[in-house]
Amino acid sequence: MEARLKDRYNQEIRSLLQEKFGYKNVMEIPKLEKVVVNMGLGEAIANPKALDAAVSDLTAITGQKPVITKAKKSIAAFKVRQGMSIGCKVTLRGDRMYTFVDKLISVSLPRVRDFKGVSDKAFDGRGNYTLGLKEQLIFPEIDYDKIDRLRGLEVCFVTTAKTDEECKELLRLLGMPFREA
Repeated sequence: MEARLKDRYNQEIRSLLQEKFGYKNVMEIPKLEKVVVNMGLGEAIANPKALDAAVSDLTAITGQKPVITKAKKSIAAFKVRQGMSIGCKVTLRGDRMYTFVDKLISVSLPRVRDFKGVSDKAFDGRGNYTLGLKEQLIFPEIDYDKIDRLRGLEVCFVTTAKTDEECKELLRLLGMPFREA
């Protein structure tokens, strides 16, 4: 079974993008390459149990087991030593990625309190977009009574788009609710 959003991308969105930007070759049309869901945990330095809770939350949200990220450098001011576990991340590709993005856009984002749309300023200049979420509770898989603490996470959309404008149009057509300026 193909993901609902992937179906829509192949049948509608590709032709709309080709029409708008005038691509000569179908391989030029931007597409989602991967989605990286990352949870940084500064608290894991003092409380190693926090990492286990974050891993179980991220597993429930994405349906895939996260990789634990380690500190690349020692930073004395933050009491961080090189090699310490300080977060976790999941890289989603293929149908699982499209299913996650569909769920994020149609179910989770509308559950954000006082939601007015996502910022259109979080593009990196190379056609990628990062969305920061303040709490993991917006996902329906997270049980409110079972969490020990609110944790934020970043969702990074990596696309094959060359410019931010192309990436924004791709995400808008996929259903991303950008804030009106």
